[in-house]
Amino acid sequence: MQTLETETCYRALSARDRRFDGLFFVGVSTTGIYCRPVCTARTPRQERCAFYRTAAEAERAGYRACLLCRPELAPGSAPVDSVPRLVATAVSRIEAGALNEASIDELASELGVTSRHLRRAMESELGVSPVELAQSRRLALAKQLLQDTALPLAEIAFASGFQSVRRFNALFQARFGMPPSALRRKSGEPEGARSLVLRLDYRPPLDWEQLLAFLRGRAIPGVESVGESEYRRTVRLGGRTGWLTVRRDGKRPALLAEVSLSLAGVLMQVAARLRALFDLDARPEVIAECLGRDALLAERVREHPGLRVLGAFDPFELTVRAILGQQVSVRAATTLSGRLVARFGEPVDSPHADASRLFPLPETLAAAGEDDVAALGLPGARARSLLGVAKAVAEGSVRLDGRAEVDATMAALEALPGIGAWTAHYIAMRALRWPDAFPASDLGIRKALGGLTAKAAAERAEAWRPWRSYAAVHLWTSLSEGAGG
Repeated sequence: MQTLETETCYRALSARDRRFDGLFFVGVSTTGIYCRPVCTARTPRQERCAFYRTAAEAERAGYRACLLCRPELAPGSAPVDSVPRLVATAVSRIEAGALNEASIDELASELGVTSRHLRRAMESELGVSPVELAQSRRLALAKQLLQDTALPLAEIAFASGFQSVRRFNALFQARFGMPPSALRRKSGEPEGARSLVLRLDYRPPLDWEQLLAFLRGRAIPGVESVGESEYRRTVRLGGRTGWLTVRRDGKRPALLAEVSLSLAGVLMQVAARLRALFDLDARPEVIAECLGRDALLAERVREHPGLRVLGAFDPFELTVRAILGQQVSVRAATTLSGRLVARFGEPVDSPHADASRLFPLPETLAAAGEDDVAALGLPGARARSLLGVAKAVAEGSVRLDGRAEVDATMAALEALPGIGAWTAHYIAMRALRWPDAFPASDLGIRKALGGLTAKAAAERAEAWRPWRSYAAVHLWTSLSEGAGG
């Protein structure tokens, strides 16, 4: 378990340094409250402070969450962190709601270990058990919904992953020293609202305009649309369907996601996927320090200090989009994606005419005929490739979710017909959230590097590990038109 340096943490707390937001929490002995390092309350004396890596660990020590800085909104850890991959994957799955209905034994089995080993690993690295972390995340989401929405208490309980209102009330009272109703704030939502708003904090800077520009050229017609200042899409999760929009919060380093009430039961998953899509848990200063040492990238890093690697709200959707983008322009791939959605997607109730269809499920595409897919305007080989991926994902031989091992998944993808290293790396970069992916054969990357061969580009990129994905995005944005998928 990595220990926290008290002096370093206290200096960050005293400076309210946003670079450390979410990387540790501080418990104050005289108040019994724990805060984020960016809390604007009066800074306590150092001898009154105890520092914890996670909110759950602070809660285990008996501290209650601060109502001012709201620890439940702190950004998470960066994709590359000091904890072992097993623990990082388990944390990611739990934060997305894996233990809301499944057991620890089931989660451990998915991760290929025993439940005893999983408990021991998490206790050793994070100081909390899987159940304690899951409970902390449920209560955190409930607290956020209580303060930010007008949802009834019973709906908040179930939306936060609790199986009963009684259990929710008892745990909330024990953790916060008050009933849930005492925390309710007057919401600005109109009576009969069709949506609620989730706040998603990040560590600044974040280049929101560049993120929207990247998405705008690649938005799947019918499923996604990008306006001047917001992103819109349809959603299918856990048997529920709906829509959402995302815009930047003008008051603080956060995004605001308006989510249809039909998705209230899967809010934990929605939040996790949006954090992955917009790379909100990144640590920009760490990435910039590495890439800024390179003479080629230094100026680009200075020009776009908050550039992120966009992930994928739906990993299968992104994978299909990557295959459709093989050997064609970004615009052509977008056109093909729209045809695919129009042919195989389903309509969904949405207030946005340009985002009113659901992307087809893997099972739907896997059952399609090759001629039907080729009729979209695809060569036969590309149609077979798309069907092969859909079948592999539907059957489970290729995993694209939080349980996926990057190396194993890339190998499985490249074993399928029509998928090479470029596609595998692009999928790893965005769908699997691997920060060290690098599609060296990409024409845009090679052009930005002065016309290097794919082999020479890969060798040039060695100096950018473990952040080659971010280097690739900087290279794409350096061109007048991105060439990446």
